[in-house]
Amino acid sequence: MFTRTILPAFILPFLLSTPLLAQERITLKKAVALGVDQYGTAKAKQAYAAASKAMTAEARREYIPNLGLSAQADYGTVNGQFGPQYSFGGILATAAGPTTATQNWTAAFGGLYLANINWDFFAFGRAHEKIKTAKAAAVRDYDDWQQEIFKQKVRVAGAYLNLIAAQQLTRSYEKNLTRADTFRQIIITRAKNGLVAGVDSSQANAEYSSAQIQLTKAMDYQQEQNSQLAQFIGEPMQDFLLDSFFVSRVPNISTDTTISSEHPLLKWYQSRIDVSREQTKYFKTFYYPTFSFAGFLQTRGSGFGYDYATNPSSYNTDYWQGITPTRTNYLLGIGISWNLTQPYRISQQVKAQKLTSKGLQYEYELANQQVEAQLKLADVKIKNALINYTQVKVQVKAASDAYTQKAVLYQNGLTTLVDLTQASYALTRAETDRDIAYANVWQALLLKAAAVGDFSLFENQL
Repeated sequence: MFTRTILPAFILPFLLSTPLLAQERITLKKAVALGVDQYGTAKAKQAYAAASKAMTAEARREYIPNLGLSAQADYGTVNGQFGPQYSFGGILATAAGPTTATQNWTAAFGGLYLANINWDFFAFGRAHEKIKTAKAAAVRDYDDWQQEIFKQKVRVAGAYLNLIAAQQLTRSYEKNLTRADTFRQIIITRAKNGLVAGVDSSQANAEYSSAQIQLTKAMDYQQEQNSQLAQFIGEPMQDFLLDSFFVSRVPNISTDTTISSEHPLLKWYQSRIDVSREQTKYFKTFYYPTFSFAGFLQTRGSGFGYDYATNPSSYNTDYWQGITPTRTNYLLGIGISWNLTQPYRISQQVKAQKLTSKGLQYEYELANQQVEAQLKLADVKIKNALINYTQVKVQVKAASDAYTQKAVLYQNGLTTLVDLTQASYALTRAETDRDIAYANVWQALLLKAAAVGDFSLFENQL
């Protein structure tokens, strides 16, 4: 009996956090706000979006020239020697001194102070494309955050409407139980007085038990919906006091069947494509050479004298004397570097990225098709829900009148308990159909808002 409730396909559970005050009435808007504020996945994606924004700023700063300062104080010998050498792994120690016939262990202090700058000032747009790629990634992660918030709003609203329907169903089955119990007592009394057959009291007891079972099932379903809403809004399990007044009226449903250009899900899919395309452009810049500017200023101090090569006694072991700068050099230069095998390697990376973009485009097209199908389904469901909304009023009145008539006839011995029971069934079914029909109008509107990509289409009707 509960499978008639309409639910958008993607309304599934998620979360947990701080308690509401007991019996505090919670509106749908408040439930949605709680669901968004306390949704862990949305918080995580918000952090990812902020991180991507920071990486955009980092990409801009990478174009700034490298400026380094260094200073060192050393103590050692200055034996020179002729011969080839190469620094494997960057490990090499050199000494500037004369070549002597024998090893000389004379040592003194020295100092080296260096300021250098290097700047890749032109690389055929490489820095610019890196910045654009970082910006696209930031937009992608922001859109991912927003589409997660959008989906969570729809989930919470759907769970809220389901709980309203469940609570109304429970009340209808409570009324059914009350009716069954009232007539059970009347029938038992009349049977004891011999006014009706004894079998009627047995049948009345059976109908009362059936009504009790139906109510128990309804209460169990209501607790399931309570649990789901509690998870979505991050609250402890409790009997929520909801605002159900709006469900009794028909919302102003827009006839627009156009998918919003700002649809959160589709925007996210498109931003993924944009990132992949920017990455392709960035990789292509590695085909070309890099133009660099370099400059340095170096000053040195040494405990060895300028004439140490001819006068081995011309050195000073004093620390401050050794590290005091005495000679300075500078250099300015422009260079070009081009790894000629780089295009051969990068070409496959570019190809792979283009294929990735193609795959992401297919995913976007599939998502768009699904959204369009969902929008058409939503329009059909709205139409059917409005028809049912109109008819259930007639159904409930007719079933209520029929039940009242059968009850009076039975009390006067003019009809059987079977006829009265059938009238009771019809009234209960009409009441539960009414409860579901009211909720289904709003569920259909929520489904349309989800398909259009504009939650305000639903929220503005509350």
